[in-house]
Amino acid sequence: MQHNVDPPVNPAASAESAPVTAEKAGAETVVGAPPADPAPDFAALLKKVEAEAAELRDAWLRARADLDNQRKQAAADIARAHKFALERIATELLPVKDGLESTLAAKNATPDALRAGVELTLKQLAAVFEKAQIVEIEAAGLKFDPHRHQAMTMVDSAEPAHSVVQVFQKGYALNDRVLRPAMVAVAKPHETGA
Repeated sequence: MQHNVDPPVNPAASAESAPVTAEKAGAETVVGAPPADPAPDFAALLKKVEAEAAELRDAWLRARADLDNQRKQAAADIARAHKFALERIATELLPVKDGLESTLAAKNATPDALRAGVELTLKQLAAVFEKAQIVEIEAAGLKFDPHRHQAMTMVDSAEPAHSVVQVFQKGYALNDRVLRPAMVAVAKPHETGA
């Protein structure tokens, strides 16, 4: 149950002095103040929300453009890396080619001189392989490894069964990845007599 109580009025106070509050039906009102607008200004709120939405859309578009630019730059970097990946090794192989050409161009060269030139060129090639981390795959005398060796034939041998007894062509690996498997002959399993 509510009681309506009017506050005492001070006749000395004027109507323009400090506002006086009155309680009526549970609501407070301020005397001398403009009445509060019960509905907010929707037009102002709409403008504020539209401005925030425009800012967020602009930020999103900028972030999307930055992402697209980074994606394009990464694709261009990968394309350049693929295009020029062999540049270093190709540059190092040029002296090897020059050495072979000069050996072939030599007139009246003795077999010993030709052999010395080929050995020097082979040393240059071995140095290029070492820099590029291209290594020869070991095969002779080892157990056959289908991941590193390619069996060309199986032969009767005194060597243990499934071991490499002959290398027809050397194999090579680059950073533990087989470039070319070694082509080998493998010892047949020994037949046991009954």
